[in-house]
Amino acid sequence: MRRSQVDKHRYSVWPAPAKINLFLHVTGRRRDGYHELQTLFQLLDWGDEIRIRKTRQPQISRTSGDYCVPESDDLAIRAARTLQRAAGCHSGAEIGVKKNIPIGSGMGGGSSDAATVLLALNRLWDCRLSLSELAGLGVQLGADVPVFVQGRSALATGIGDLLKPVELGARDYVLVFPDFSMSTRAVFGDPGLKRDSKPINLDQALSGQGRNDCEILVGKRFPEFLKIIKALKKWGPAMMTGTGSGIFIPMHDKKSAKSAAEEMKSLYNVRAVSGVDRSPVHEILDGKEIKLLGRRQVG
Repeated sequence: MRRSQVDKHRYSVWPAPAKINLFLHVTGRRRDGYHELQTLFQLLDWGDEIRIRKTRQPQISRTSGDYCVPESDDLAIRAARTLQRAAGCHSGAEIGVKKNIPIGSGMGGGSSDAATVLLALNRLWDCRLSLSELAGLGVQLGADVPVFVQGRSALATGIGDLLKPVELGARDYVLVFPDFSMSTRAVFGDPGLKRDSKPINLDQALSGQGRNDCEILVGKRFPEFLKIIKALKKWGPAMMTGTGSGIFIPMHDKKSAKSAAEEMKSLYNVRAVSGVDRSPVHEILDGKEIKLLGRRQVG
């Protein structure tokens, strides 16, 4: 649906896809405290949902968001205010966030929410910022935000913000969510974290030669975590994603992913998903119809 067709009295609905890190190497630490990384991101066909209504008044507010994050700290709200300031926009927005991605799972929920808000409001407010400009705003919000703004699976270096798009093709996974979360700050602040991994090339990354340097550290903090990883290897090469507690298991196809998830569901909180090379947000921006909801349906 074109921008002019969006009813200002209704909410447009936007996806905020999850991601997994197919590997994560910590290659160094900068003087400013940030860590140098090398990682391979793949976006997923599943994630959070953002509902936005443009308003004439400049106020930005959250209409829903029952996930223990104060509105002032919510990356979706911070993203809207950051874009509003940068673009000199006098419009506002009401934003609803439906959380599906568990907080602390390492799948980029907050960062993806922020990126979707930047992309959607750039269109709804007619700010006309480029993707690189939006990605620059995203860095101010979090190191993972630019990959969601750019909307491509990517090999990342720097603090995770230097992106080289890659084509990973159709891939299927089972996601497993243990019943605890991890703080990125706690992981990167731990003196026991390995910080001198050697970079690998793309061919090595695609052949599965990478690892997650944070996995052993999280296992020390939560011994049950490593037990879960070990148990899941019955179904495939289970690996932690990002700096969170989420685990992914590559599968041969959708059928095997669904079958494995069915077997696991009595033991763990699981979901069968597919990897995508292009964000569904960009599909919408390039012409796919925007889903609309009446105001009473938002919550």
